[in-house]
Amino acid sequence: MNRLYIKTIFFAAALFMLFSPAAIYAEEVDNDTKPILLGMSAAFTGPSKGLGIELYRGSQAYFDQVNANGGIRGHKIIIKYYDDGYDPLPAIRNTIKLIEKDNVLCLFNYVGTPTVTRILPVVKHFNAVKPVYLFFPFTGAQPQREFPYEEYVFNLRASYRQETWGLVHNLFMIGRNRIAVLYQADAYGRSGWDGVKKALTEKDLNIVAEATYKRGAGFESSMKRQVEILAETKPDAIISIGAYEASAAFIRDARDAGLDIPICNLSFVGSDNMLHLLKNLEKTSNKKYTDNLINSQTVPSYEDTSLPAVRDYRKVMTESPPAPPEGFGKDYEPLKFSFISFEGYLTAKVMTKILDKMMLRQNYGSLYAATLSIRDLDIGLNTPVSFGRGKHQGLDEIYYTTVSNGKFVPVRNWARWSK
Repeated sequence: MNRLYIKTIFFAAALFMLFSPAAIYAEEVDNDTKPILLGMSAAFTGPSKGLGIELYRGSQAYFDQVNANGGIRGHKIIIKYYDDGYDPLPAIRNTIKLIEKDNVLCLFNYVGTPTVTRILPVVKHFNAVKPVYLFFPFTGAQPQREFPYEEYVFNLRASYRQETWGLVHNLFMIGRNRIAVLYQADAYGRSGWDGVKKALTEKDLNIVAEATYKRGAGFESSMKRQVEILAETKPDAIISIGAYEASAAFIRDARDAGLDIPICNLSFVGSDNMLHLLKNLEKTSNKKYTDNLINSQTVPSYEDTSLPAVRDYRKVMTESPPAPPEGFGKDYEPLKFSFISFEGYLTAKVMTKILDKMMLRQNYGSLYAATLSIRDLDIGLNTPVSFGRGKHQGLDEIYYTTVSNGKFVPVRNWARWSK
């Protein structure tokens, strides 16, 4: 290969790095104090609004601290947010607006599988023109973890396959082999259903019964028919793949029907929002609805104050808790602590480190290069975060919780549910 050809290739690569959107953005950031915009589309209205609001509040709590201390090398971090109501079509419109009109640096903290799976082709399309990445969506689904979209998405949380495998395995180990599934009839529900099926197949078992409900079902919805369908097969346990209002409605109707077996939920459900509904119901009905609940989580319990991240999170959420996004949440009572806002706090913490690294000369202002450079990052969980080529998921830990004294606490011994 001659020297002229090598020089030509080097010069072309240098031009690409110099004039790529990420590099241009970084140069602009270096030359003035413009804010760093992160684009978020999430449910801030509707029966799943607690998910988007709490995720936003957790991230804002951390960014508020960063901004109060001068931001990232003098540049404040701002979340540019739009409501999608947990509906794919508004999520698509919001995504296009965030990229084309708002010129956000990246997409951040999207909520939900049905929304994220629909915007992935949009992200891929824009990458033909300029680098666009989605960071830390609040979903454990597979599409953003697999070809052809995994290159454009960075996940912090573990996957639904990891969550469902863990639930199935632990239930199996205590003799609960007849597992039924309730799931939301969309991409989220099917993703969780697929995880349960794969985990059971490894153990030569099948789902004994399944029932669905329509996305958007509220706490006032009747789940009696779903309860009847699952109860007919006499399951040992039920894994519910839903959002908090619908899942709480199912638990209510299951317990009212005398079905007192363990009911398990995935992390996306919004454990604290669901528990809030059930506890209020207990006060008015004099019935128990919070026994025998097992929820998987992708972050540790916010009650575990042995962890530095938990102590920091609790301090800021106590001393200066962020309000819901402006214009939303008027009929919503923010939670003091929650698994979701804690996850938002952690995603903001990792995002801040990435943004800081992006400013380093060796990363040429590239958000992608900065993210790949994250190795063994200590975020206060005793579990380091790492990314790299072919590794776009930062954490793999799954935690299990159950209700005790009116709150979700870590499961210490699964034997209590032995059959």
